[in-house]
Amino acid sequence: MDTEKSSSSSFEDLTNAEDTKDIRKVAAEAASGDGATLSADLGDEKTAEEPESAVEAEDECDILGNKQLIKRIIKKAPKGADQPSRGFLVTINFTGKLDNGKVVEEEKGFQCHIGDFEVVQGLDMVLPMMLVGEVSQVSVDPRFGYGSIGLKREGESEFVVPPDSNLTYEIELLDSKYEDFADLKSFELLRKYGTRKKERANFFYKRLEFNTAIHLYRRALDYLDTRDGDPEAELLKEDLPFSNSDMQTLLEDRLIVYNNLAMTQIKISAFDAALTSVEHVLRCQPNNSKALYRKGRILEGKADTQGAIKLLQKVATLEPENRAVQSDLARLFIKARREEHNEKEMYQKMLGQAKKMEQKTATRQKQPLVDNSKLKLLGYLMGSILIGVAGVAIYRYKY
Repeated sequence: MDTEKSSSSSFEDLTNAEDTKDIRKVAAEAASGDGATLSADLGDEKTAEEPESAVEAEDECDILGNKQLIKRIIKKAPKGADQPSRGFLVTINFTGKLDNGKVVEEEKGFQCHIGDFEVVQGLDMVLPMMLVGEVSQVSVDPRFGYGSIGLKREGESEFVVPPDSNLTYEIELLDSKYEDFADLKSFELLRKYGTRKKERANFFYKRLEFNTAIHLYRRALDYLDTRDGDPEAELLKEDLPFSNSDMQTLLEDRLIVYNNLAMTQIKISAFDAALTSVEHVLRCQPNNSKALYRKGRILEGKADTQGAIKLLQKVATLEPENRAVQSDLARLFIKARREEHNEKEMYQKMLGQAKKMEQKTATRQKQPLVDNSKLKLLGYLMGSILIGVAGVAIYRYKY
C-alpha cells in the first residue's frame, strides 16, 4: 500500500462534476415550475442535461439501504462485458482514501478471489456487482472497512487508517476468470495462492478476527492439500506431476497452516476441531513441538490436565530453553495439585455423608427393636393379669 497522495486521482474531478450536475438539476427543476426566465437563459441545455441527470441517479446504488455501502459508476463497462461471481479470480486497480483525501491504499493489477477477504469487506461485496471494464467509486462505512481497530503497518505505531474511519475507493475491474482444476496444476500457482491465503489469515488472526482467519486457513489448505486433508494419502501423480521436492515443499507449507488453524480454533474454544487439525501435523511429524504444545493446550481445554502435562513435558525435552513451556508446565502442576486436593475434599465429603446415612439407617433399624420388646413385655403383663382374673373367678364359682 502506498500512503502518499496520488496526484492522478480523479476524485476531485468527480466532485466537481457532481456539483455542476446538482446546480443544473436545481435550475432545471425551477424552470419546469415557474422560471420562464431561467428556461430562456438555459435554452436547449436543460433538455440535454435532464437525461444525463437521470442516468447518473441510476448509476448510484445504496447497496444495503442504510448509506453504509454506496456504489457510484464512474465509467460504464462495454456491452456484453463479463460479470464475476463469488470465488472468481479478478484483477483490479483500486485506490482508497480517507475523508481528508489522504491515500491509504493503492494497488495496480491486484489479483484476489472474490469472497476470500483479500480486500476490505466493502469492496469484496461490491465486486460481484461490477462488470469487466467498469470503474466505480465505493463509499465504505467503518463497519465494512477497518472498523474500530483501524489499520497499522507491521512494526509501526501510527495508524494508516484510524479507527472508525470512512473510506472512499475508486476501483476498476480489469479481468474476471473462473478457475477449474486444469488451471491449478501448476506447483507455483498452488503455492502462490496457498501462501497468499495463509498470510491474509495471519493478518486477521492478529486483529483477533478468528472466524475470518479460520475461513482463510481452510482456503489455503484447498490449494496446499489436494487430498481432502488426509496427510497419509498419496497425491495423484497423473493429475499433479510434482517432483519430490515440490511435494515436500507443499507438505511443509500445509503443516504450518494446520498448526496455525489449530491455534485459531483453540482461541474460540473449538477444541475438537483443533484436535483434528493438530493430528494432521503429528501424523507426519510426531515430534513437531508446536503441534505437541497446541495439543497440550487442547487437552487442558478439554479438562485433561494430566494429559496436557505429559505433552508439555515432551515439548520441554525437545526445547529445553523454551521458557514459555516451562512456565506453562509449572502452572499445570499447580493446577493438577489443586484439582487433586479438590478431588480429595469431594471424596471426604462423600464419605462423611455416607457415614451419616449409615448411622441414620442403623438408628432406624434399632428403633423398631425397642418398640417390639416393649410390646412383648406388655403382652406378658396383660396375659398374667388375665390368668389371675380367671383364677379368682374359678375359685369363687367353686367355693
